[in-house]
Amino acid sequence: MKTELFIITPPFTQLNTPYPATAYIKGFLNTKNISSTQADLGIEVIIELFSKKGLNDLFCQTEHSRSALSTNSKRILALKDEYLKTIDSVIDFLQGKNPTLALQICGDDFLPQASRFAQLEELDWAFGAMGTQDKAKHLATLYLEDISDFIVECVDENFGFSRYAERLGRSANSFDELYNALKQEPSYIDKILISILNEYIETVQPKLFLISVPFPGNLYSAFRSAQWVKKYHPEIKISMGGGFPNTELRSLSDKRVFEFFDFITLDDGELPIELLIQNICGQVPIERQMYKRTFLLENDVVVYKNDSFRKDYKQADVGTPDYSGLLLDKYISVIEIVNPMHRMWSDGRWNKLTMAHGCYWGKCTFCDISLDYIKVYEPVQAKQIVDRIEELSLKTGQNGFHFVDEAAPPALMREVALEILRRKISVTWWTNIRFEKSFTRDLCFLLKASGCIAVSGGLEVASDRLLKLIDKGVTVEQVAKVTRNFTEAGIMVHAYLMYGYPTQTIQETVDSLEMVRQLFEMGILQSGFWHQFAMTAHSPVGMYPEKFGVVKETETMGTFANNDINYIDKTGIDHNKFSFGLKKSLFNFMHGICFDYELQDWFDFKIPKTKISADFIEKALIEDNNFNIKPTAKVVWLGSKPEIDFFTKTKKGSTWQIASITFHDKKESFTIQTNKNEGEWLVSILEKIKVSGDKIYSFQEVKADFENKIENFELFWYSKPVNTLREFRLLVL
Repeated sequence: MKTELFIITPPFTQLNTPYPATAYIKGFLNTKNISSTQADLGIEVIIELFSKKGLNDLFCQTEHSRSALSTNSKRILALKDEYLKTIDSVIDFLQGKNPTLALQICGDDFLPQASRFAQLEELDWAFGAMGTQDKAKHLATLYLEDISDFIVECVDENFGFSRYAERLGRSANSFDELYNALKQEPSYIDKILISILNEYIETVQPKLFLISVPFPGNLYSAFRSAQWVKKYHPEIKISMGGGFPNTELRSLSDKRVFEFFDFITLDDGELPIELLIQNICGQVPIERQMYKRTFLLENDVVVYKNDSFRKDYKQADVGTPDYSGLLLDKYISVIEIVNPMHRMWSDGRWNKLTMAHGCYWGKCTFCDISLDYIKVYEPVQAKQIVDRIEELSLKTGQNGFHFVDEAAPPALMREVALEILRRKISVTWWTNIRFEKSFTRDLCFLLKASGCIAVSGGLEVASDRLLKLIDKGVTVEQVAKVTRNFTEAGIMVHAYLMYGYPTQTIQETVDSLEMVRQLFEMGILQSGFWHQFAMTAHSPVGMYPEKFGVVKETETMGTFANNDINYIDKTGIDHNKFSFGLKKSLFNFMHGICFDYELQDWFDFKIPKTKISADFIEKALIEDNNFNIKPTAKVVWLGSKPEIDFFTKTKKGSTWQIASITFHDKKESFTIQTNKNEGEWLVSILEKIKVSGDKIYSFQEVKADFENKIENFELFWYSKPVNTLREFRLLVL
């Protein structure tokens, strides 16, 4: 079956890496032998705009209105020759093509500086320890943000690097505002977008044009793209899918949307798109055409069709994401703010994969757990995940992976890590998790050995009462132990933090801040971000607000986007007022300072004293030695083959042989001593349980192997020599 599809992500998402939705769909279409072309129009618009030609055109647009400009924009316009001289080399540097430019950028006289550089003095202490490359990336980012400010003031008020006209897409219950905006003449940025789109359409000549809309900030450009194609190429069918329609457009009824789009599909896109292709290409008679989770206009009325009996594809059958056609060497790495996890979002290129579809927990009451993208949990086999890792590394030339799971399952993470180590491949990866007790010290060390560098997870409201109400399935004490385990393994931990959850009291907000302060002070949390609770239509809070002490402001559904819900919290607390203090304190905690400040110091209004003891987290980390190992636990040796020597020891007339076993770790060499029999057994069992072996042994099997030859296994297992090995690379999982 041959047809031509064109798949795009409209402006704007990330500057440093492509959003993966189009690559997922292209990978699936490959398995069906359906040809397709994909493009990230966001990065293409940015590269066109932030070039010598692009800036020259931009400055020409604004020369005539110089008198109406702000002082800052007048300065930028006056320095236009400096911007034109530097822009191409700065973009090359941020694309990794011109690393030596860092030395010039870090000097005082290379980059023209406008208002964004005013914050440099404040940030000197934060960036003082950064290397030249990182500091240069940050300065270059400020330089681009200055130009962005100029664009917003002079040519397009909706411009933003990672979002465009986001206001028009966020909480848009009515289509009116967006519809009216689309009636206006295309903006300066729109014209660049349309120019690039026109070239693709003329080259590809698709029968079906797919637009993936992950976020509200992509919505306006998606409609503007569809509008142009409808006008100049009405023979092309257009469909929208992606995260925004999946959550926001599930009750769509405004028929004006279908002046722009022929179809809008929900949830997993593979089968809905395959059915669209069959219908459009005439492979199925009209009277037998079926659809999967698809909105369309029929008899001038919006209808939702889900009449296909076919089941969605299993994750094993959707293929490997295919990034071909995307301009992977054009993405730019920026460093915007001093937040370790946010820096990973914006710096460096990552191949995106999932270990599992949906969420294995699927209970959190603030989350859209009623929707299939979370509700339908389906893991991928570890071997297939690592097959995809190897295939993508080969095709893209990049071995960095971001697993974009709702929450990666610990058992599957373990199997993926073992498979990576077994194949002796070098990868760097990070993912999102739940802070559950399965993340033991040894599992964290295994993940680190396989290339895991960071995890992010939801601590949400650091209050056990509210965590229970959220149905998070964790306690603050448990989170502390898990973050300690990751930190000791050398894996960075980022916590998503929440305030303003229904029935949350001021006291609980203060106590939550104290918990977070202690986690950073203990050094077991490295990054975090506070966000205010938002009620969504498909979460338990949104569906059953009366159970959570809130009241919807209106029960009337809009005709366009219906996800975010305005509500009234019966406590009457204005949670907005906590925003600045929570974020300012966190900024300081992330840099290891101000732990001795009173919590009151972060707020300009009176707050109660915390009821959390100053050593709560410290006490939570004190554990009794745990001698309980499950018989089914896996025992794995990650180290190299040791050297064994024997010598004779004599004491009080008795003589016996001692085994001296030397190990070479990546950082150091060390030696342990045992009696001869135990030493010989230890060397033999380490060979059997090495990670590259054909079999993974259980603790029970290791014990049985020992007791076939020697007595008192427990006495040996908990002895100093084995404890030394446990400190290095002998893991019980």
